[in-house]
Amino acid sequence: MVARILDGKAIRDSVLAELASRVEQAAHYGIRPGLAAVLVGEDPASKIYVRNKIRACDRIGAHSETLRLPAETTTPELVAVVEDLNGREDIDGILVQLPLPGHIDAQRVLGCVSPEKDVDGFHPVNVGKLASGQACLAPCTPRGLIEILKRSQIQIKGRHAVVVGRSNIVGKPAALLLLAEHATVTICHSRTPDLPTVCRRAEILVAAAGRPAMLTREHIGDGAVVLDVGINRLQDAATVHRLFAHDPRRLEGFDKSGSTLVGDVHPGDVAQCASAYTPVPGGVGPLTIAMLMSNTLAAASRRTPADAPMRA
Repeated sequence: MVARILDGKAIRDSVLAELASRVEQAAHYGIRPGLAAVLVGEDPASKIYVRNKIRACDRIGAHSETLRLPAETTTPELVAVVEDLNGREDIDGILVQLPLPGHIDAQRVLGCVSPEKDVDGFHPVNVGKLASGQACLAPCTPRGLIEILKRSQIQIKGRHAVVVGRSNIVGKPAALLLLAEHATVTICHSRTPDLPTVCRRAEILVAAAGRPAMLTREHIGDGAVVLDVGINRLQDAATVHRLFAHDPRRLEGFDKSGSTLVGDVHPGDVAQCASAYTPVPGGVGPLTIAMLMSNTLAAASRRTPADAPMRA
């Protein structure tokens, strides 16, 4: 059996093209969706993430702006920035880039974001709506998992899904979205007894544990669909050569750069056991930003006429 690779970049491009069309049509109503990203400090990875999100806005024709604050910003000062954005009619989505500096009360800040502008889906109001099956702005990575499955014509209804990881950002909301699509869902974590046996029962396996190549052949049932959320950077040559012995091009790239990315699933094992899987990189990651754009358009629909295309 040759495993099917689920190309997140191609699916992202399709989603963004559709969103761009909706933004273009909505311009006839005088509406341009707006996203504000708030970046505190000089974390290099956060800068890259924000830049990629702003580029996605440009790609679909949405308005975007980045508010850069010094690392010394206090919690009250950051709250004041968020509250100002809450009151701006031209800003539909507010993104506070995580992680925040340690001295800032992240929960207080995120709780100050208006639920209607919470395009990350982290506000307790949106979490509660998701849990109770109401329409809401749901977290972007879990939404991306569902989008990959649907656009790849992979059935969710009636199938057994196992989610490894119980974070508030991925694991829990992924389980809720899979339930909403009528899957039977099991959530696993570090204290789950006999994890390999539980995982092997999965027809859809979501790896969101945050540990490189944690799930191996013994965790993957034959023919399972595997969605790998993990993004782990490896720099140890012995580990990389062990995990990518089947992939000469990846080894060549590592030898040149000194690092490479791996998910939470063993890349060689998943290719041999699964019927379909998302690669790392190029699988789930691209859909996360696409779903952020989708959430921004959904948030903008609150100020559009009932027949505007952004309500599609």
